[in-house]
Amino acid sequence: MTQRPYVIAVIGAGPSGIYAAEALSQQTEVPVRVAVIDRLPVPFGLVRYGVAPDHESIRSIRNTLERTLEKPNVRFFGDVRIGSDLSVAELRSAVDAVIYAYGAGSHKVLDIPGEHLPGVMAAPEFVAWYCGHPDVHPDVIDDGRSRLDVALIDNAHAAVVVGIGNVALDVARVLIKSAELLTDTDMADEVLESLARKQVTDVHVLGRRGPAYTAFTTKELRELGQLPGVDIMIDPADLELDPSSQAVIDRDKVAARNLALFREWAARPRTGAPQRLWFHFWTRPVAVIGADAVAAVQVERTMIDSAGAVTGTGEREIIPAQLVIRSVGYRGVALDGVPFDAGTGRVPHAEGRVIRDGSFSADEYVTGWIKRGPTGVIGTNKSDAVETVTSLLADIRDEAIDPHHDPDELDRLLADRGIHPLDLAAWHRIDAAEIDLGQSHGRRRTTLAHRHELLAAAEDPASA
Repeated sequence: MTQRPYVIAVIGAGPSGIYAAEALSQQTEVPVRVAVIDRLPVPFGLVRYGVAPDHESIRSIRNTLERTLEKPNVRFFGDVRIGSDLSVAELRSAVDAVIYAYGAGSHKVLDIPGEHLPGVMAAPEFVAWYCGHPDVHPDVIDDGRSRLDVALIDNAHAAVVVGIGNVALDVARVLIKSAELLTDTDMADEVLESLARKQVTDVHVLGRRGPAYTAFTTKELRELGQLPGVDIMIDPADLELDPSSQAVIDRDKVAARNLALFREWAARPRTGAPQRLWFHFWTRPVAVIGADAVAAVQVERTMIDSAGAVTGTGEREIIPAQLVIRSVGYRGVALDGVPFDAGTGRVPHAEGRVIRDGSFSADEYVTGWIKRGPTGVIGTNKSDAVETVTSLLADIRDEAIDPHHDPDELDRLLADRGIHPLDLAAWHRIDAAEIDLGQSHGRRRTTLAHRHELLAAAEDPASA
Protein backbone atom coordinates (compact mmCIF):
# COMPACT_ATOMS: atom_id res chain seq x y z
CA MET A 1 0.00 0.00 0.00
CA THR A 2 1.36 3.40 -0.98
CA GLN A 3 1.94 5.68 1.99
CA ARG A 4 -0.16 8.82 1.98
CA PRO A 5 2.04 11.91 1.55
CA TYR A 6 2.45 14.50 4.26
CA VAL A 7 1.02 17.84 3.14
CA ILE A 8 3.26 20.69 4.28
CA ALA A 9 2.43 24.37 3.75
CA VAL A 10 5.25 26.93 3.68
CA ILE A 11 4.17 30.55 4.20
CA GLY A 12 6.61 32.69 2.26
CA ALA A 13 8.23 32.12 -1.16
CA GLY A 14 11.49 33.89 -0.40
CA PRO A 15 14.82 32.09 0.04
CA SER A 16 13.98 30.75 3.50
CA GLY A 17 10.67 29.27 2.39
CA ILE A 18 12.00 27.80 -0.84
CA TYR A 19 15.03 26.34 0.91
CA ALA A 20 12.63 24.64 3.33
CA ALA A 21 10.69 23.28 0.35
CA GLU A 22 13.97 22.08 -1.16
CA ALA A 23 14.97 20.24 2.01
CA LEU A 24 11.55 18.60 2.20
CA SER A 25 11.45 17.61 -1.46
CA GLN A 26 14.97 16.17 -1.49
CA GLN A 27 14.60 13.90 1.53
CA THR A 28 13.51 10.30 0.92
CA GLU A 29 12.36 9.40 4.40
CA VAL A 30 8.67 10.19 3.83
CA PRO A 31 6.57 11.26 0.83
CA VAL A 32 5.57 14.93 0.92
CA ARG A 33 3.54 17.48 -1.00
CA VAL A 34 4.72 21.01 -0.38
CA ALA A 35 2.59 24.12 -0.93
CA VAL A 36 4.71 27.29 -1.02
CA ILE A 37 2.33 30.20 -0.40
CA ASP A 38 3.06 33.90 -0.89
CA ARG A 39 0.89 37.02 -0.71
CA LEU A 40 2.67 38.45 -3.77
CA PRO A 41 1.93 37.29 -7.32
CA VAL A 42 5.59 36.33 -7.79
CA PRO A 43 8.06 34.17 -5.83
CA PHE A 44 11.62 34.81 -4.57
CA GLY A 45 11.02 37.41 -1.85
CA LEU A 46 14.11 39.47 -1.02
CA VAL A 47 16.08 37.95 -3.91
CA ARG A 48 13.72 39.82 -6.23
CA TYR A 49 12.80 42.74 -3.98
CA GLY A 50 15.80 43.21 -1.68
CA VAL A 51 18.95 42.59 -3.72
CA ALA A 52 20.05 45.66 -5.68
CA PRO A 53 19.26 45.33 -9.41
CA ASP A 54 22.87 46.10 -10.36
CA HIS A 55 23.98 42.96 -8.49
CA GLU A 56 22.78 40.51 -11.11
CA SER A 57 25.08 37.69 -9.97
CA ILE A 58 23.34 37.62 -6.58
CA ARG A 59 19.88 38.06 -8.05
CA SER A 60 20.52 35.08 -10.33
CA ILE A 61 20.09 32.86 -7.25
CA ARG A 62 16.41 32.93 -8.15
CA ASN A 63 17.19 30.54 -11.02
CA THR A 64 18.29 27.97 -8.44
CA LEU A 65 15.26 28.70 -6.26
CA GLU A 66 12.95 28.28 -9.25
CA ARG A 67 14.22 24.75 -9.83
CA THR A 68 12.82 23.78 -6.43
CA LEU A 69 9.40 25.20 -7.34
CA GLU A 70 9.50 23.11 -10.51
CA LYS A 71 9.80 19.82 -8.60
CA PRO A 72 6.75 17.55 -8.99
CA ASN A 73 6.05 17.46 -5.25
CA VAL A 74 6.26 21.25 -4.80
CA ARG A 75 3.62 23.80 -5.85
CA PHE A 76 3.61 27.58 -5.81
CA PHE A 77 0.49 29.39 -4.58
CA GLY A 78 0.96 33.07 -5.41
CA ASP A 79 -1.32 36.01 -4.58
CA VAL A 80 -2.73 34.28 -1.49
CA ARG A 81 -2.79 36.31 1.72
CA ILE A 82 -2.59 34.16 4.82
CA GLY A 83 -4.29 36.15 7.56
CA SER A 84 -6.95 37.64 5.29
CA ASP A 85 -7.76 35.30 2.38
CA LEU A 86 -7.29 32.38 4.75
CA SER A 87 -6.68 32.50 8.48
CA VAL A 88 -3.77 30.59 9.93
CA ALA A 89 -6.24 28.31 11.70
CA GLU A 90 -8.01 27.55 8.41
CA LEU A 91 -4.71 26.76 6.72
CA ARG A 92 -3.68 24.47 9.57
CA SER A 93 -7.01 22.65 9.23
CA ALA A 94 -6.22 21.77 5.59
CA VAL A 95 -2.58 20.58 5.87
CA ASP A 96 -0.50 18.34 8.11
CA ALA A 97 2.08 20.96 9.11
CA VAL A 98 2.92 24.61 8.47
CA ILE A 99 6.34 26.25 8.20
CA TYR A 100 6.32 30.01 8.75
CA ALA A 101 8.91 31.66 6.49
CA TYR A 102 7.44 35.11 5.98
CA GLY A 103 10.53 37.10 6.92
CA ALA A 104 10.84 40.45 8.66
CA GLY A 105 8.50 42.93 7.06
CA SER A 106 9.12 46.01 9.18
CA HIS A 107 12.14 48.13 10.08
CA LYS A 108 13.81 49.70 13.09
CA VAL A 109 13.71 53.42 13.83
CA LEU A 110 16.32 55.88 15.08
CA ASP A 111 14.05 57.36 17.76
CA ILE A 112 15.43 60.87 17.39
CA PRO A 113 13.71 64.27 17.09
CA GLY A 114 12.58 65.15 13.56
CA GLU A 115 12.44 61.55 12.34
CA HIS A 116 8.81 62.10 11.31
CA LEU A 117 9.68 64.79 8.75
CA PRO A 118 9.07 64.25 5.03
CA GLY A 119 12.40 63.24 3.57
CA VAL A 120 13.13 60.59 6.20
CA MET A 121 12.52 57.04 5.03
CA ALA A 122 13.52 53.51 5.90
CA ALA A 123 16.06 51.71 3.73
CA PRO A 124 13.73 48.71 3.21
CA GLU A 125 11.15 51.09 1.71
CA PHE A 126 13.70 52.75 -0.57
CA VAL A 127 15.12 49.38 -1.62
CA ALA A 128 11.62 48.05 -2.32
CA TRP A 129 10.99 51.12 -4.49
CA TYR A 130 14.06 50.72 -6.69
CA CYS A 131 13.49 46.96 -6.91
CA GLY A 132 9.91 47.49 -8.14
CA HIS A 133 7.95 46.03 -5.19
CA PRO A 134 4.18 46.40 -5.70
CA ASP A 135 3.71 47.50 -2.06
CA VAL A 136 5.67 50.67 -2.86
CA HIS A 137 4.21 50.99 -6.36
CA PRO A 138 0.56 50.41 -5.46
CA ASP A 139 -2.33 50.55 -7.90
CA VAL A 140 -4.48 52.21 -5.24
CA ILE A 141 -3.22 53.70 -2.00
CA ASP A 142 -4.97 51.59 0.63
CA ASP A 143 -4.43 49.11 3.44
CA GLY A 144 -2.28 51.66 5.25
CA ARG A 145 0.33 51.59 2.48
CA SER A 146 1.40 54.75 0.71
CA ARG A 147 3.30 55.42 -2.45
CA LEU A 148 6.87 56.50 -1.74
CA ASP A 149 7.15 60.25 -2.42
CA VAL A 150 9.53 60.17 -5.38
CA ALA A 151 9.82 63.97 -5.33
CA LEU A 152 11.82 63.65 -2.12
CA ILE A 153 14.46 61.72 -4.07
CA ASP A 154 14.20 63.84 -7.23
CA ASN A 155 14.81 67.11 -5.39
CA ALA A 156 17.53 66.08 -2.93
CA HIS A 157 21.05 67.41 -3.41
CA ALA A 158 22.51 65.76 -0.31
CA ALA A 159 21.50 62.55 1.45
CA VAL A 160 22.43 60.97 4.77
CA VAL A 161 22.42 57.17 5.02
CA VAL A 162 22.52 55.86 8.57
CA GLY A 163 24.08 52.40 8.85
CA ILE A 164 27.20 50.45 7.97
CA GLY A 165 25.88 47.25 6.43
CA ASN A 166 25.52 46.09 2.84
CA VAL A 167 22.00 47.51 2.55
CA ALA A 168 23.37 50.95 3.45
CA LEU A 169 26.02 50.49 0.74
CA ASP A 170 23.36 49.54 -1.81
CA VAL A 171 21.34 52.64 -0.94
CA ALA A 172 24.38 54.92 -1.12
CA ARG A 173 25.48 53.41 -4.44
CA VAL A 174 22.07 53.79 -6.08
CA LEU A 175 21.83 57.39 -4.87
CA ILE A 176 25.27 58.40 -6.18
CA LYS A 177 25.45 56.21 -9.29
CA SER A 178 24.44 57.77 -12.59
CA ALA A 179 21.20 56.53 -14.10
CA GLU A 180 23.07 55.65 -17.31
CA LEU A 181 25.01 53.01 -15.37
CA LEU A 182 21.75 51.46 -14.19
CA THR A 183 20.04 51.06 -17.56
CA ASP A 184 21.40 47.54 -18.01
CA THR A 185 19.55 46.39 -14.88
CA ASP A 186 15.95 45.18 -14.65
CA MET A 187 14.74 48.29 -12.78
CA ALA A 188 11.18 49.33 -13.57
CA ASP A 189 10.96 52.04 -16.21
CA GLU A 190 9.44 54.56 -13.79
CA VAL A 191 12.28 53.98 -11.31
CA LEU A 192 14.91 54.61 -13.97
CA GLU A 193 13.06 57.72 -15.09
CA SER A 194 13.11 59.04 -11.53
CA LEU A 195 16.77 58.21 -11.00
CA ALA A 196 17.59 60.05 -14.23
CA ARG A 197 16.07 63.18 -12.66
CA LYS A 198 17.94 62.96 -9.36
CA GLN A 199 20.30 65.77 -8.42
CA VAL A 200 22.25 64.14 -5.58
CA THR A 201 25.83 65.39 -5.37
CA ASP A 202 26.71 64.27 -1.83
CA VAL A 203 25.90 61.10 0.09
CA HIS A 204 26.99 60.86 3.73
CA VAL A 205 27.22 57.37 5.30
CA LEU A 206 27.15 57.42 9.11
CA GLY A 207 28.54 54.71 11.36
CA ARG A 208 28.37 55.05 15.13
CA ARG A 209 31.44 52.83 15.48
CA GLY A 210 34.78 52.84 13.69
CA PRO A 211 35.80 51.24 10.38
CA ALA A 212 36.72 47.96 12.05
CA TYR A 213 33.07 47.39 12.92
CA THR A 214 31.48 47.75 9.49
CA ALA A 215 29.37 44.88 8.18
CA PHE A 216 30.27 45.50 4.53
CA THR A 217 31.48 42.71 2.29
CA THR A 218 34.75 43.77 0.67
CA LYS A 219 33.55 43.05 -2.86
CA GLU A 220 30.57 45.36 -2.47
CA LEU A 221 32.64 48.03 -0.76
CA ARG A 222 35.25 47.95 -3.53
CA GLU A 223 32.55 48.75 -6.12
CA LEU A 224 32.18 52.23 -4.66
CA GLY A 225 35.80 53.07 -5.37
CA GLN A 226 35.26 52.25 -9.03
CA LEU A 227 32.33 54.60 -9.67
CA PRO A 228 33.24 57.28 -12.24
CA GLY A 229 32.84 60.92 -11.28
CA VAL A 230 32.76 60.25 -7.55
CA ASP A 231 35.30 61.29 -4.92
CA ILE A 232 35.31 59.23 -1.72
CA MET A 233 35.79 61.42 1.33
CA ILE A 234 37.19 59.97 4.57
CA ASP A 235 38.91 61.75 7.45
CA PRO A 236 42.18 59.82 8.03
CA ALA A 237 41.80 60.46 11.76
CA ASP A 238 38.69 58.23 11.72
CA LEU A 239 40.89 55.34 10.61
CA GLU A 240 43.15 55.42 13.65
CA LEU A 241 42.49 52.29 15.69
CA ASP A 242 41.74 52.13 19.38
CA PRO A 243 42.65 48.85 21.18
CA SER A 244 39.20 47.30 20.66
CA SER A 245 39.24 48.11 16.95
CA GLN A 246 42.73 46.70 16.58
CA ALA A 247 41.59 43.48 18.22
CA VAL A 248 38.78 43.19 15.63
CA ILE A 249 41.18 43.80 12.75
CA ASP A 250 43.62 41.20 14.09
CA ARG A 251 41.00 38.43 14.08
CA ASP A 252 38.68 39.41 11.20
CA LYS A 253 40.13 39.23 7.68
CA VAL A 254 37.14 40.98 6.10
CA ALA A 255 37.45 43.89 8.52
CA ALA A 256 41.16 44.09 7.76
CA ARG A 257 40.54 44.18 4.00
CA ASN A 258 37.88 46.84 4.43
CA LEU A 259 40.19 48.97 6.54
CA ALA A 260 42.88 48.71 3.85
CA LEU A 261 40.38 50.02 1.30
CA PHE A 262 39.36 52.91 3.53
CA ARG A 263 43.00 53.85 4.04
CA GLU A 264 43.65 53.68 0.29
CA TRP A 265 40.68 55.96 -0.38
CA ALA A 266 41.61 58.40 2.37
CA ALA A 267 45.06 58.77 0.79
CA ARG A 268 43.68 59.52 -2.67
CA PRO A 269 43.98 63.13 -3.84
CA ARG A 270 40.62 64.77 -4.39
CA THR A 271 39.83 65.13 -8.07
CA GLY A 272 37.12 67.76 -7.83
CA ALA A 273 34.60 65.21 -9.13
CA PRO A 274 30.99 66.44 -9.34
CA GLN A 275 29.82 63.93 -6.72
CA ARG A 276 31.14 62.94 -3.32
CA LEU A 277 30.56 59.92 -1.11
CA TRP A 278 31.42 60.62 2.52
CA PHE A 279 32.13 58.04 5.23
CA HIS A 280 31.70 59.43 8.76
CA PHE A 281 32.85 56.94 11.37
CA TRP A 282 32.36 57.38 15.11
CA THR A 283 29.30 59.47 14.24
CA ARG A 284 25.62 59.10 15.11
CA PRO A 285 22.55 61.19 14.22
CA VAL A 286 20.91 62.92 17.17
CA ALA A 287 18.27 65.04 15.40
CA VAL A 288 16.76 65.68 11.99
CA ILE A 289 16.36 69.39 11.42
CA GLY A 290 13.67 71.06 9.33
CA ALA A 291 10.33 72.84 9.43
CA ASP A 292 8.16 71.11 6.82
CA ALA A 293 10.81 68.76 5.41
CA VAL A 294 14.37 67.61 6.07
CA ALA A 295 16.94 70.40 5.83
CA ALA A 296 19.87 68.95 7.79
CA VAL A 297 20.97 66.29 10.25
CA GLN A 298 22.65 67.05 13.55
CA VAL A 299 25.29 64.44 14.33
CA GLU A 300 27.43 63.70 17.36
CA ARG A 301 30.87 62.18 17.64
CA THR A 302 30.96 58.90 19.53
CA MET A 303 33.45 56.80 21.44
CA ILE A 304 33.59 53.49 23.27
CA ASP A 305 33.33 53.92 27.03
CA SER A 306 34.99 51.86 29.74
CA ALA A 307 32.16 49.33 29.62
CA GLY A 308 32.63 48.80 25.89
CA ALA A 309 29.43 50.64 24.92
CA VAL A 310 29.12 53.40 22.33
CA THR A 311 28.48 56.79 23.90
CA GLY A 312 28.33 60.37 22.70
CA THR A 313 31.20 62.78 23.28
CA GLY A 314 29.07 65.92 23.14
CA GLU A 315 30.89 67.16 20.02
CA ARG A 316 28.23 67.98 17.44
CA GLU A 317 27.96 69.32 13.91
CA ILE A 318 25.36 69.86 11.20
CA ILE A 319 25.26 68.05 7.84
CA PRO A 320 22.97 69.78 5.32
CA ALA A 321 20.71 67.20 3.64
CA GLN A 322 17.25 66.89 2.12
CA LEU A 323 17.00 63.11 2.36
CA VAL A 324 17.69 60.77 5.28
CA ILE A 325 17.57 57.00 4.84
CA ARG A 326 17.91 54.89 7.95
CA SER A 327 19.47 51.49 7.34
CA VAL A 328 19.53 50.19 10.89
CA GLY A 329 17.86 46.84 10.42
CA TYR A 330 14.71 44.95 9.52
CA ARG A 331 12.25 43.76 12.13
CA GLY A 332 9.74 40.93 12.20
CA VAL A 333 6.04 41.62 12.55
CA ALA A 334 3.22 39.56 13.99
CA LEU A 335 0.99 37.48 11.73
CA ASP A 336 -2.49 37.08 13.15
CA GLY A 337 -2.84 33.63 14.65
CA VAL A 338 0.91 32.94 14.95
CA PRO A 339 2.82 33.14 18.26
CA PHE A 340 5.07 36.21 18.32
CA ASP A 341 7.62 37.68 20.72
CA ALA A 342 7.32 41.46 20.39
CA GLY A 343 10.60 41.93 22.28
CA THR A 344 12.70 40.01 19.77
CA GLY A 345 10.48 40.47 16.71
CA ARG A 346 10.52 36.70 16.14
CA VAL A 347 8.32 33.64 16.38
CA PRO A 348 9.30 31.78 19.60
CA HIS A 349 10.80 28.38 18.82
CA ALA A 350 13.39 25.78 19.65
CA GLU A 351 15.30 24.32 16.68
CA GLY A 352 12.49 25.53 14.42
CA ARG A 353 9.64 24.02 16.48
CA VAL A 354 7.13 26.77 17.26
CA ILE A 355 6.35 27.33 20.92
CA ARG A 356 2.67 28.13 21.50
CA ASP A 357 1.28 28.77 25.00
CA GLY A 358 4.44 27.53 26.65
CA SER A 359 4.78 24.22 24.80
CA PHE A 360 5.66 22.90 21.37
CA SER A 361 2.88 23.13 18.79
CA ALA A 362 2.57 19.76 17.08
CA ASP A 363 2.24 21.05 13.51
CA GLU A 364 3.96 24.47 13.43
CA TYR A 365 7.54 25.30 12.46
CA VAL A 366 9.48 28.42 11.55
CA THR A 367 12.52 29.32 9.46
CA GLY A 368 14.34 32.38 8.12
CA TRP A 369 14.38 35.90 9.52
CA ILE A 370 11.12 35.45 11.43
CA LYS A 371 12.88 32.57 13.19
CA ARG A 372 16.36 33.91 13.90
CA GLY A 373 16.08 37.65 13.23
CA PRO A 374 17.35 39.61 10.19
CA THR A 375 20.91 38.30 10.18
CA GLY A 376 23.17 36.46 7.78
CA VAL A 377 23.31 36.31 4.01
CA ILE A 378 20.96 34.57 1.58
CA GLY A 379 22.84 31.30 1.95
CA THR A 380 22.36 31.36 5.73
CA ASN A 381 18.71 30.55 5.12
CA LYS A 382 19.64 27.18 3.67
CA SER A 383 21.23 25.75 6.82
CA ASP A 384 18.49 27.39 8.87
CA ALA A 385 15.81 25.66 6.78
CA VAL A 386 17.61 22.32 7.05
CA GLU A 387 17.54 22.59 10.86
CA THR A 388 13.80 23.25 10.81
CA VAL A 389 13.02 20.44 8.38
CA THR A 390 15.20 18.07 10.42
CA SER A 391 13.03 18.86 13.45
CA LEU A 392 9.86 18.31 11.40
CA LEU A 393 11.07 14.92 10.12
CA ALA A 394 12.05 13.88 13.63
CA ASP A 395 8.52 14.69 14.79
CA ILE A 396 7.12 12.57 11.95
CA ARG A 397 9.30 9.67 13.06
CA ASP A 398 8.02 10.14 16.60
CA GLU A 399 4.44 10.10 15.23
CA ALA A 400 3.75 13.62 16.51
CA ILE A 401 2.49 14.42 12.98
CA ASP A 402 0.21 12.14 10.95
CA PRO A 403 -0.73 12.45 7.26
CA HIS A 404 -4.41 13.22 7.80
CA HIS A 405 -4.99 15.54 4.86
CA ASP A 406 -5.54 15.02 1.17
CA PRO A 407 -3.10 16.94 -1.07
CA ASP A 408 -6.08 18.57 -2.84
CA GLU A 409 -7.75 19.77 0.36
CA LEU A 410 -6.04 23.17 0.25
CA ASP A 411 -7.16 23.66 -3.37
CA ARG A 412 -10.76 22.95 -2.39
CA LEU A 413 -10.60 25.34 0.55
CA LEU A 414 -9.24 28.15 -1.62
CA ALA A 415 -11.83 27.47 -4.32
CA ASP A 416 -14.61 27.62 -1.73
CA ARG A 417 -13.32 31.07 -0.77
CA GLY A 418 -13.25 32.22 -4.39
CA ILE A 419 -9.47 32.50 -4.28
CA HIS A 420 -7.55 31.62 -7.44
CA PRO A 421 -3.82 31.27 -6.69
CA LEU A 422 -1.18 31.97 -9.29
CA ASP A 423 0.85 28.88 -10.06
CA LEU A 424 4.35 28.51 -11.46
CA ALA A 425 3.03 28.67 -15.02
CA ALA A 426 1.62 32.11 -14.17
CA TRP A 427 5.05 33.16 -12.92
CA HIS A 428 6.59 31.94 -16.18
CA ARG A 429 4.17 34.18 -18.10
CA ILE A 430 5.14 37.15 -15.88
CA ASP A 431 8.79 36.30 -16.41
CA ALA A 432 8.34 36.22 -20.18
CA ALA A 433 6.40 39.51 -20.15
CA GLU A 434 9.22 41.25 -18.23
CA ILE A 435 11.80 39.94 -20.67
CA ASP A 436 9.70 41.03 -23.64
CA LEU A 437 9.15 44.49 -22.16
CA GLY A 438 12.86 44.95 -21.53
CA GLN A 439 13.90 43.77 -24.95
CA SER A 440 11.34 46.06 -26.59
CA HIS A 441 13.50 49.02 -25.58
CA GLY A 442 16.96 47.51 -25.65
CA ARG A 443 17.22 46.05 -22.15
CA ARG A 444 17.49 42.44 -21.04
CA ARG A 445 14.44 42.73 -18.80
CA THR A 446 12.20 45.30 -17.11
CA THR A 447 10.46 44.66 -13.80
CA LEU A 448 6.68 45.04 -13.69
CA ALA A 449 6.23 47.09 -10.53
CA HIS A 450 2.44 47.26 -10.13
CA ARG A 451 0.19 44.45 -8.99
CA HIS A 452 -2.27 45.00 -11.85
CA GLU A 453 0.60 44.66 -14.35
CA LEU A 454 1.73 41.41 -12.73
CA LEU A 455 -1.78 39.99 -12.64
CA ALA A 456 -2.41 40.96 -16.26
CA ALA A 457 0.83 39.31 -17.36
CA ALA A 458 -0.04 36.19 -15.36
CA GLU A 459 -3.31 35.55 -17.22
CA ASP A 460 -3.43 32.39 -19.27
CA PRO A 461 -4.44 33.28 -22.86
CA ALA A 462 -5.94 29.81 -23.24
CA SER A 463 -8.48 30.50 -20.50
CA ALA A 464 -9.62 33.86 -21.96
